[in-house]
Amino acid sequence: MHYLSTRDTSIKLTAAQAIVQGLARDGGLFTPETLPEVSMDFISELCGLSYCDRAAKIMKLFLEEFSAEELDVFCREAYGAPAFDHPDTAPVYRLEEGLSFLELWHGPTSAFKDMALQMLPRLLTASMAKTGEKKEVCILVATSGDTGKAALEGFKDVEGTRILVFYPRDGVSDIQKLQMTTQEGKNVAVCAVEGDFDDTQSGVKTIFSDEKLRSELEKNGLLLSSANSINWGRLLPQIVYYFSAYCDLIVKGDIRQGEGINFCVPTGNFGNILAGYLARRMGLPVNKLICASNANRVLTDFFTEGKYDRNRKLYKTISPSMDILISSNLERLLFIASEYDDSMVSSLMSGLSEAGYYQISDALKEKLSQVFWGGCADDGEAMETIGRVFEKYGYLLDPHTAVAYNVYEKYKEKSDDRTHCVIVSTASPYKFCGSVLAALGHDIGGKDGLELFEHMKSVTGVEIPWRLKKLKDKASRFDRSVSKNDMKPVVVETLGISGR
Repeated sequence: MHYLSTRDTSIKLTAAQAIVQGLARDGGLFTPETLPEVSMDFISELCGLSYCDRAAKIMKLFLEEFSAEELDVFCREAYGAPAFDHPDTAPVYRLEEGLSFLELWHGPTSAFKDMALQMLPRLLTASMAKTGEKKEVCILVATSGDTGKAALEGFKDVEGTRILVFYPRDGVSDIQKLQMTTQEGKNVAVCAVEGDFDDTQSGVKTIFSDEKLRSELEKNGLLLSSANSINWGRLLPQIVYYFSAYCDLIVKGDIRQGEGINFCVPTGNFGNILAGYLARRMGLPVNKLICASNANRVLTDFFTEGKYDRNRKLYKTISPSMDILISSNLERLLFIASEYDDSMVSSLMSGLSEAGYYQISDALKEKLSQVFWGGCADDGEAMETIGRVFEKYGYLLDPHTAVAYNVYEKYKEKSDDRTHCVIVSTASPYKFCGSVLAALGHDIGGKDGLELFEHMKSVTGVEIPWRLKKLKDKASRFDRSVSKNDMKPVVVETLGISGR
């Protein structure tokens, strides 16, 4: 299986090459030339397996150069104890008949990004060996909150790698910031950017496309790669948990084998929900993918109107990982849904870069509407949802998952669709203590996240994730902040090539 650039299908790489390179030279995203099709017999076989074994079997469908044996090892290392503190890795919690939560936050950073970023370092280092790449790989990351810490933790002290994470200075929660700035490891670095996530992400993409810098790095034995979901090695592991959730529902008797279900996914950069779309294209019985946005409703408007327009105000919300106006992985959706029309995708991406918007055809819009439904919820709605769900069920939501629950309710009301729905729960509520406690009616008095841990435990009875509790004993290592125009010099300085 080869991997194609979404902007030029003549660019073809193997899986290992695509994972090492991260982003295509033309700015496109590597995407498999075909999607493997699975049968219900295959899904039935998965039902009897652990999460680790399910992951190995699904990823093998896309990774021809990797043996089943090495993928088995990678998956056990990535998804077993002590990395994940739940025996099911990604458990499904049944809230009521017809509604469940897929909890993706039982990993080392208490966020769903662990599901991919515990695997990516293993795939990347193995891919470098398979391609004969001898250079030291430099992982460059833009984060809206959770990706940064998960990538830092995944690549910490991994031989032959360095990692530099940029995050919007005022665009992450106190706990997310503390997780990054206290990160341990000899090969890690973190820097704040005076701007929003889109500024940060655009800066990283500009650095990737800087041929002069790339040449200079190569002269010094260094190679740039990415841990964002623009890297196929980051997106692939996310397909697994959609299959796993479906299998768990069958095992628990909540659905029959072959029965269609819906997923409601809070998303900003579109990688999380795109993985669900890929699973559906492979044959997983998914009826509808409900795309949940916060007040930054660019995706909601796209699915409603067929126009993607980033020319709008970016709102700072209590669900910061979705405070995004440029959803990178939407490019892969357009590519696959248009049956690999690279010229169309290239034209649309040029329009987004130059004018800040693009409009898809009516035919493509109609095609997407058969699968996707977009909705949004603002901070007030999310907070009301947190309080109401906890009061009724005793189940505590983080702000991102609360957005998804609220949007699911809107979808159900408008569609009268009673299909079993799985809401993808993306983070521990302890990463957003201030917002969650305020939603429960408690005055936090200006305290920060760490000071609120014990308060929230006493109020809710929900245990504090032990890794988050340990943050209070860690010293800050990284306090640098730069303008969005000064990110390249940080890369040069961090990698030690300044003046060469």
